[in-house]
Amino acid sequence: MTLQQEIEVALSAAFEKVVGEKVSTPVVASADLRFGDYQSNAAMAQAKQRRTNPRALAQQVVDAIELGGIATTDIAGPGFINFKVTPEAFAKRARRQLDDPRLGVPSLGDGRRIVVDFSAPNVAKPMHVGHIRSTILGDSLARIAEFLGFEVIRDNHIGDWGTQFGMILHGWKTRLNHEALETDPIVELVRVYREVNAATKDDPATLDVCKAELVKLQAGDEENLAIWQQCIDLSKLGLQRIYDRLDVKFDYWLGESFYNERLPGLVDEFLEKELARVSDGAVCIFSSGELQDEQDPFRIHKEDGWQDNPAIIRKADGGFLYATTDLATVEYRIDEWKADEVWYVVGTPQQLHFRQLFDACARWGKDGEFHHIAFGSILGEDRKLMKTRSGDNVQLVDVLEEAVDRSAKVIAEKNPNLTEEEIREIAEVVGIGAVKFAELSQNRLTDYVFSWDRMLALQGDTAPYLQYSDVRIRSIFRKLDGDFQPAELQLGEDAEIHLARMLIRYGEVLPTILDDHRPNLLANYLLELARSFHSFFEACPVLKAEEDIRSSRLTLCALTSKVLRHGLGLLGIQCPDRM
Repeated sequence: MTLQQEIEVALSAAFEKVVGEKVSTPVVASADLRFGDYQSNAAMAQAKQRRTNPRALAQQVVDAIELGGIATTDIAGPGFINFKVTPEAFAKRARRQLDDPRLGVPSLGDGRRIVVDFSAPNVAKPMHVGHIRSTILGDSLARIAEFLGFEVIRDNHIGDWGTQFGMILHGWKTRLNHEALETDPIVELVRVYREVNAATKDDPATLDVCKAELVKLQAGDEENLAIWQQCIDLSKLGLQRIYDRLDVKFDYWLGESFYNERLPGLVDEFLEKELARVSDGAVCIFSSGELQDEQDPFRIHKEDGWQDNPAIIRKADGGFLYATTDLATVEYRIDEWKADEVWYVVGTPQQLHFRQLFDACARWGKDGEFHHIAFGSILGEDRKLMKTRSGDNVQLVDVLEEAVDRSAKVIAEKNPNLTEEEIREIAEVVGIGAVKFAELSQNRLTDYVFSWDRMLALQGDTAPYLQYSDVRIRSIFRKLDGDFQPAELQLGEDAEIHLARMLIRYGEVLPTILDDHRPNLLANYLLELARSFHSFFEACPVLKAEEDIRSSRLTLCALTSKVLRHGLGLLGIQCPDRM
């Protein structure tokens, strides 16, 4: 139980004594520490229901509350109840936290199973800067959910089927450079695809050949299936190198092709259950008529008023679409994996698609919680979508390489005694961490400007600042003679008390992240913790302090390092031993 929960339990018991029944007594962290550490407006809410004076009710509750010495109370304004935690309570909590493998974080999952669908690049295409958000957000949310006690299945739903393969097949047979394919398969496949795609625009006959190759693939032609499988295998190798560098892992890579055989039967089922109907030769899902037009994803407002906006699940020519595959994917995840929740970490432009998908699944009877974890775009310094000078998407591998190279230059300047190998090793951790934190410190729904200088700065809201904070702590322990033994905490200085306050809030902050799937809450907490540590370090000598105080402050330092490293680990960010 967190300190916040402990106060809430005591407040609930006091209210029950005063009003004679259990009532809601929410306790929140105070926005202004001058008024205490926590506060509750429960007296005001209950007084309004009972038509009584809120301050008088608050006083009765304060007189009845039993906090066991963990906090003092006062009443502010029209009836806010404020709680100021005692230094002794902070000291006991923080010391206990150091020995707790969960660092004071409660377990919430109760075995609930969550499928997290993230990253999902297309086969035979390089991952670009737009994949940063899905890949890094999804990985962090999966890590956090797992630590909070949920059973997490990570699924990389790659795009390994579709019209682009007609062009790739034709290009493979007529334009492929086999030496280049061995050297860098993704680059060569992209070159082939682009050349053929350009040719189809000038020559309708080439487009017809590509369509014919695709039809042969879909019909099970052995040669085309073999080439298609090679494309997938080569693409996965290239993608895996990037995922290894990012320390991102998946349990499954079930791409679109995995569900092909399920699609005809799924469409038949939707027709039989009258969840879809034929319209102009295509099979479409229309509105159920149960929602108002404004809330109905299958209705759209145009000049002539509200009109149908169906989702097509089989085209008039017999082809299937993303909607069909995504329905089959839901069926598999619910029926085979027994998922309780499915999270889709996909950009904001797909909002309508997922609203239609979730509505159709509810009507279909696929019980589960579905969440579209949407996100905005990454912008260049010009505040436009980040592109290369030629107008292409910036490749993710180039972003990572640039981040590491820039980090290496800074590290070499500050540490001239390090070897090239040591510099590169540290730069890999710092550069990759900087890219991840730049993403995870943002509200996921906002667009953000990608700035190298800001991202790699040792000061400010950056990963290097947090990593440097941990390196600074570890350097303290390197100066010790002998082993460190944690001690009981003695909190006398304001900076010590505030650092302990921030440390015990780790267990209060982490569970809130999943309320709206916002890793930036953890990123912001870690920044506040690091700032609290630096204030403590400047105000409170550690190694030069008297023995009992010295041991207490070293214990605070050890806990700070432990929480920083753990929190950064949940964001997928490592800490180097030195910088």
